[in-house]
Amino acid sequence: MRSVIQRVSSASVTIEGVVKSSIASGLMVLIGIEDADTFEDIEWLCGKICRLRIFNDAEGVMNVSIQESGGDVLLISQFTLHASTKKGNRPSYIKAARPEVAIPLYEKFIAELEKQLGKKVFTGEFGADMKVALVNDGPVTIIIDSKNRE
Repeated sequence: MRSVIQRVSSASVTIEGVVKSSIASGLMVLIGIEDADTFEDIEWLCGKICRLRIFNDAEGVMNVSIQESGGDVLLISQFTLHASTKKGNRPSYIKAARPEVAIPLYEKFIAELEKQLGKKVFTGEFGADMKVALVNDGPVTIIIDSKNRE
């Protein structure tokens, strides 16, 4: 599982001209799922996202997690995070899980993230053509891959 986590002052996702979800201060998380992903990857990555200390404390130091800040999370599925550009100029998405595998894992990811956060997670729509808007605060952008555990 691969994720791009951005600290935002606002973010939204629009589908067919209609805003599906929007948040103020919080995290906008892009998530890419591959065939080899398991519930262990979900638990580990959700824990990292919840405990990642990238919000400022009273002294302006990044020392506060999303749980402590009270911010929201906007989660967007994005198979292109598993793009391989090793050969040629057209990316290959062979590592990205097919919908029949990815959708159940995506739904489990949402449920686990909500459980660990203790609040609703806002989402896009799996497989939809989405327009994502965000104001990256900082900017702060963190990339985490559950297979590398870094």
